[in-house]
Amino acid sequence: MAILDSKGRLFGKISLLDVGAGLILLMVVAGLFLLPGGSGSSVAQIGTTNKPVEMDVIVRGLTVGDPQAFVSQLEQQKKTNIIIRNQPAGEVDILAVKQLPRSVAVPQPDGSVKPMPDPRPELNYTVDMMITLGGEAQVLADGAVIAGSKIKVGTPLELEGQTYRFNAPIIGVRISESQK
Repeated sequence: MAILDSKGRLFGKISLLDVGAGLILLMVVAGLFLLPGGSGSSVAQIGTTNKPVEMDVIVRGLTVGDPQAFVSQLEQQKKTNIIIRNQPAGEVDILAVKQLPRSVAVPQPDGSVKPMPDPRPELNYTVDMMITLGGEAQVLADGAVIAGSKIKVGTPLELEGQTYRFNAPIIGVRISESQK
């Protein structure tokens, strides 16, 4: 019996193309598990320091059953978990919570415009606030990094606690000069 027949099969049973595809697949799987990856979080950063950082985030139009109780709960908790780009980034301190007024522009008879409290009843269940968060971050030449993600103005965060999870973009970042 011939090793290779006229149709390109080994011993008349297995195609050479199938064997080649199987070997390529086996090499790809072996390469994924045996060769080290180049993820940024596992590579040591040279010349970096950890410094305290403060981030201001803004929350607009968050619907809650009792806005005053929710703001009080955030102030009392003093800690929250943050998620950056769908990756958990650890726990940070809640340094301050400032509730922002909801107003509407009202034209006046003389042509000027005055801000007045928004009278819509559905706004009794929404809250606008600015939250100041604090924590430790790696400081690189191009900014601060928490859990492998750069934190800059405009970076969307998710804040998560025992009873809440909502989005809040960063509107300010302050890196402290003191080192812990």
